[in-house]
Amino acid sequence: MTKIAIVQHPPRFLDRTETIHLAAKYVGEAAGQGAGLVVFPEAFIPGYPSWIWRLRPGGDWGLSEELHARLLKNAVTLDSDELLPLQQAARENEVTVVCGINEKDSAASRSTLYNSVVVIGDDGGILHRHRKLMPTNPERMVWGFGDGSGLKVIDTVGGRIGALVCWENYMPLARYAMYAQGIEIYIAPTYDSGDGWIGTLQHIAREGGCWVAGAGVALRSQDLPDDLPERERLFSEGEDWINPGDSIVVAPGGDIVAGPLRNEQGILYADLYLDRVGIARRAFDVAGHYSRPDVFTLHVDTQEKRSIAFD
Repeated sequence: MTKIAIVQHPPRFLDRTETIHLAAKYVGEAAGQGAGLVVFPEAFIPGYPSWIWRLRPGGDWGLSEELHARLLKNAVTLDSDELLPLQQAARENEVTVVCGINEKDSAASRSTLYNSVVVIGDDGGILHRHRKLMPTNPERMVWGFGDGSGLKVIDTVGGRIGALVCWENYMPLARYAMYAQGIEIYIAPTYDSGDGWIGTLQHIAREGGCWVAGAGVALRSQDLPDDLPERERLFSEGEDWINPGDSIVVAPGGDIVAGPLRNEQGILYADLYLDRVGIARRAFDVAGHYSRPDVFTLHVDTQEKRSIAFD
């Protein structure tokens, strides 16, 4: 059995250092409740750029550049020691951590951002990084495109885990790539919410015969910094909840066992019994006995893509 904790708290918005220390604190709190797997929402460090859904096309160019500059400055570079406090928290508490980050590319231009998820093992090492394959709609003005190198399921002490971000979970082939690797705990950090999204996660649990953890962004106006450019116009004073969260845990087969945590900030806990995965797949194993490989095949290019290589 693995106990999961989904952290539905806001970051210190656009403050990388403070957000990482805050995440480390929540890891300790969750571990104190017995959690062995701690999950944070999409782009938690240093926050999901909610303003992209509110900017006026063509009319807010200067504002968008100012906001993007702050996001870029506070993004995470993985070949640095910026995540060290969170890695130490994972090691000291002997837990696996899955966290959404704004990742700054360090291999090429050093200016492109990616919507990434990192998996930190219980020894504090970074086990895996996945970059969102296709940013959604205005997100393409913020993040670059990921590649197939992140479409991997990895073994942890708490089970075989993998992650797809937000609307990547609507991509059937991406889902199948995870199922085909024997995923047991399917993690979906997201900015989406509502009954339709919850239905999607229930479908994935039925389709994949796996546990599904949806980690949602719960953000209120009061969580934004006072010096956020044009804060009052983008996020009106009378607006309370910018995004409601809706973190949830779904069992193999589709039953909701925890959540949704809606219009509330906190930590959602659930016990995941991995033997239920095999039971769920007895009648329908989408990548196993039900797959018909004589009819269907899927090729996944897992090579990391670089725009230039030096020999």
